[in-house]
Amino acid sequence: MTLHLPTGAPFSVEQQTWLDGFFAGLDLGRERYQGPAAMLTVDVLFGSQTGNASDLADQLAGGLRAAGFGANVTELDSAGVGVLTSGSSHVLIVTSTYGEGEMPDNAGMFWEDLTSTEMPRLEDLHFAVLALGDSGYDGFCQAGRDIDIRLEQLGARRLTPRVDCDVDFEDDAAEWIDAAVAAVVAAAPAGAAVPGGAGTGGSAGGAAKPEKSTWNRKNPFFSPLAATRRLSAEGSAKEIHHYEFDLGDSGITYAAGDALAVLPVNDPELVTAILARLGLEGTEAVADSTLFDVILTGREIRTPSKDLMAAIADAAPTGVLADVIRRDDRDALDSYLWGRDILDLLEENPSVRFTTDQLLDLLRPLQARQYSISSSPLASPDRIHLTVASVRHSKGAGARMLGGVCSTYLSDRIADGDLTGIWLQPNNAFSVPEDPSKPVIMVGPGTGIAPFRGFLHERAAAGATGGNWLFFGDQHEATDFIYADELTELSEQGVLTKLSLAFSRDQAEKVYVQTRMREEAEELFRWLEDGAYFYVCGDASRMAKDVETALLQVIAQQSGGSENAALEYLATLKKEKRYVRDVY
Repeated sequence: MTLHLPTGAPFSVEQQTWLDGFFAGLDLGRERYQGPAAMLTVDVLFGSQTGNASDLADQLAGGLRAAGFGANVTELDSAGVGVLTSGSSHVLIVTSTYGEGEMPDNAGMFWEDLTSTEMPRLEDLHFAVLALGDSGYDGFCQAGRDIDIRLEQLGARRLTPRVDCDVDFEDDAAEWIDAAVAAVVAAAPAGAAVPGGAGTGGSAGGAAKPEKSTWNRKNPFFSPLAATRRLSAEGSAKEIHHYEFDLGDSGITYAAGDALAVLPVNDPELVTAILARLGLEGTEAVADSTLFDVILTGREIRTPSKDLMAAIADAAPTGVLADVIRRDDRDALDSYLWGRDILDLLEENPSVRFTTDQLLDLLRPLQARQYSISSSPLASPDRIHLTVASVRHSKGAGARMLGGVCSTYLSDRIADGDLTGIWLQPNNAFSVPEDPSKPVIMVGPGTGIAPFRGFLHERAAAGATGGNWLFFGDQHEATDFIYADELTELSEQGVLTKLSLAFSRDQAEKVYVQTRMREEAEELFRWLEDGAYFYVCGDASRMAKDVETALLQVIAQQSGGSENAALEYLATLKKEKRYVRDVY
């Protein structure tokens, strides 16, 4: 609005001239300093267990910024439902699904609040959801589906339809990102984008994308295996190995707490047996390769897909598998499948035959396996270390031995110097505290020690002054105390402040890491009160849950509070990023 003197104002000509110039200066200053219309800022929220959703959230933010909008990228738990109710008009969510349809670790509190009966209506909110999952599990993309449906129930308006991505998510995710950015462009008020972006009415399809990592699933870095050694001793029920991958000139940089994706190759004997059972030679042409090679390097042949099981059941309706599937009992199906792979299912249903095309359609793509890195770049900048247990099991004496796809690939089918496809999977949420004076408590039985070995080497190299307490355990101290010499040395150096060991089968009554936590409850709680970070790594189905139960008991007992008070204490630790898990 232009300022001017009202008609008839009692000023002389000289005064009016001076005031007109003064008001004109105010108008010019307003135009100069107020700037363009306020920029629309979009909240990009993510829930991520292994880092994929976090990476996609960053890509989405890059697309929004290229289109001329602001973008804040935040974990779902860190943002909380307040971001939905505090005036944000546009929210885009990318979330993975953990386990059998659960929210990832950094989205649980958000979901709890979102489903609260006290959650207000969200009619002024525009949203869209990208869901990541694995169709091999029940509850495929369930976390994303649940959030999408709940926001709709609360009256929020969907900008673009939800997309559910399987393990090969890159192309579908890229299309959704383009669609989501275009939808924001179309729905944004005029002038909400900064000039020079994609424009308020154009498509975001041509918007510049942020630079991606050179190495990924479609373009792995082929690293030579630089060193291998067995960690578990003879007589152990487990077979645990230490592996080192040479980074060479890859340019890969990593942080303690990150994961490494390893692209395995199937057991050629198993591939041959499956093809022979189906009456296929393996020399059949498939694109520029053969059926044998495509299955060897590109298809899952241990765990049957749902489509494959359905096809076998349809072709052999009187078989045991068909009967279990008809009962629609997940526990019964899991029990039946335990110890069985695709070859077992085919041999138990001898009438089943598939053509080359049918077989390839029914086998899921071979996926990389992710392992927590057990080294620190401060101590090992040129090599990434892994700590991996070789998975082997059978259904009884004389039965065929089954092995983990990647763990036996590493232990049985490659040697030092052989090349293996790898790429980094960053895990920004699982890292040592930025403040080196903060103490850390680490719970990692078995191979769960992997990231904590990296943490200890990181803290030692950085000269961190905060205390380090490790809870470690396994079956027998004599055969399963992996990295014992290193841990002893770190203790003698004063890096490892306290080591609590739990070897479950060295006495009549089994002792686990959570047992030691309860025994040392007073000191454990004192560390938490002193600002300690609490980390857990390992098996999600039992150990991690038991550790959390023990932690809640310690908090309740030592604080003198109720169970609800302990839950609130734990929730505070989560919000402060002081309770972090890397579980699988």
